[in-house]
Amino acid sequence: MCSVYANTYISCVWHYLTLVTFSMYICLALILFSALIIILILNIPAFGRLPSGARLEKIKLLPVYHDGAIKNFVDTPDLPAGVTYWDVLKAMIQGNPNKRPPAPLPFVQPEIGSVEGTKVTWFGHSSYLLQIDKLKILVDPVFSKSTSPFSFIGNRSYDGTDFIHAEDFDHVDIVLITHDHYDHLDMDSIIKLKDRTGYFITSLGVGAHLERWGVAPENITELCWSESTSLLGLTFTAAPARHFSGRKFKRGQTLWSSFVIQTPVYKLFLGGDSGYEDHFKKIGEEYGPFDLAILECGQYNAFWPYIHMFPEQVVLAAKDLKAQLLLPVHWAKFSLALHNWDDSIRRVVKSAEEQHQHITTPLLGETILLGAKYPSSKWWLNVAAAKQ
Repeated sequence: MCSVYANTYISCVWHYLTLVTFSMYICLALILFSALIIILILNIPAFGRLPSGARLEKIKLLPVYHDGAIKNFVDTPDLPAGVTYWDVLKAMIQGNPNKRPPAPLPFVQPEIGSVEGTKVTWFGHSSYLLQIDKLKILVDPVFSKSTSPFSFIGNRSYDGTDFIHAEDFDHVDIVLITHDHYDHLDMDSIIKLKDRTGYFITSLGVGAHLERWGVAPENITELCWSESTSLLGLTFTAAPARHFSGRKFKRGQTLWSSFVIQTPVYKLFLGGDSGYEDHFKKIGEEYGPFDLAILECGQYNAFWPYIHMFPEQVVLAAKDLKAQLLLPVHWAKFSLALHNWDDSIRRVVKSAEEQHQHITTPLLGETILLGAKYPSSKWWLNVAAAKQ
């Protein structure tokens, strides 16, 4: 009898240990599978590639590189005093029903053939084409329908903005990228443009992303602040901006810049993204006056006042730069903030009129011609009226 009980006990223990061992294997398999999925997600091509080797060593020599990341030239907190990430999250969840336009945005079919003179054609948000005589320079081309590493999530483009595509460009002489955020550096657009583009000019470190997507290293020029390069008869100079960079989780691994372009006739300032600070005045004193300043005027909020300008500050920046003409961009395609979709343009136009700053407000796809044609219709009012 005792042996029967003993055998039963041993059998129960054996089955228990077998179940425990099997469960441990299942848990281990799930952990390994989850880790593999995470690794695969974190290494999808859209995230790009972090700088390494000689590129990283050059970044580490920047005077604004500290504690493993590039910093701004002045202290730039993530949030202002008294604001928490919970405050930001609550505001994002609450949202704003007017942050997208009530109707498709109007556009004109852009003219992208070779021309004489200096033209700028804006495609919405921060994407535009500079045509300097026969040269074509695409700035921050984002032709995807969302600002996200995944096409099925993220901020969707407005109706009416899908009128131009990377495939529409047979050849581009230069693609210029100010920094590596998704609304300025779009992998799908770069992949479609890389074999149609002669050269890429960008901020230091961003070339690592471009190389991962198949751009030849010899076609990439990366610049630090105050560094210049001459290409195809033009001079490009990287200048400071008050912003940040990053496509994954860690900020400040690549540089963000504004750019000065000197053509045979005109001097242009391309602002990229930047909060307001005295760097605009310093740039104006060193490189200005400018015939045209292209400055961001949207996606601001009191929760992040240091990395994006409020519309009134955009006009101050144009004044600091000694810009004869202001073209406001970074609006009219994506809603990355909580303000009404047209709040930025209404406010920047009002401020420009009050400050006697010459401003141009083209339709999407409409071209301005320096020295001749400066569209100034308040076309957004017609879109807003569609809701009434």
